[in-house]
Amino acid sequence: MNELTRKLQQVMVPKAALIAYEYREGRYAAEKNYLELRPINGKGRMEAAVPVTYEFMNALLETYTDDRRNVPHGKLPGNMLWCDTRKGHERYIWYNPPGKRRMFFAERLNIPDGTFHTPGVIYEVSSGRLHIFSYKGNMPEEDSALFHAPFFNVTGSSVCLGNASLEEPEEMTFSKLQEHWEKRFWLSEFSHLGGKKNPTRSNLVSVTEKARTRPFDENELRSLDKRLKDLLV
Repeated sequence: MNELTRKLQQVMVPKAALIAYEYREGRYAAEKNYLELRPINGKGRMEAAVPVTYEFMNALLETYTDDRRNVPHGKLPGNMLWCDTRKGHERYIWYNPPGKRRMFFAERLNIPDGTFHTPGVIYEVSSGRLHIFSYKGNMPEEDSALFHAPFFNVTGSSVCLGNASLEEPEEMTFSKLQEHWEKRFWLSEFSHLGGKKNPTRSNLVSVTEKARTRPFDENELRSLDKRLKDLLV
């Protein structure tokens, strides 16, 4: 049984209701707040209130803390364009300027592993998935046009990570989040054309080989008919 199947088969059963009271100002009001716990029986009905114990609050806090342990925090890197840490809305966008990357290829592509020049790259992480785009120039601006990322394993902008796995850092800062997802992409083995469509104007194999010894030719980039500002919403 996989993790998803196990979670779908779980049934949530109400056990207790936590009720918070706030004292109104008055002559005898010594405290501002009060918490009570009302156990819920097997028929789904609340029973008589009982005081909230330290044990209950500690268990509640431990569960909440464990659920939030991987929320990124810390100083925002200079290349971060967007970050939303709200639970259920997590989304992060950042860029890498043109540079060089070590790349690995499946044997059937007949491209030896090595270091290659790359154009500017924009990453978007949302709902546990990675999307990747390219842009022209050194630094993207809101009105910068977006292009297909000129790499294998990418369909449109969606990245196929295959069986790539990498343990998440225990202390998830924004910088480590970027590093984690970049490693998942660049350390994967490039193996196929996403959607069986060439993301560059010329054959991707020849475009990649040329980028081994010279700066990436931005004229090879194919437009996505999008601009960066379309992502930053």
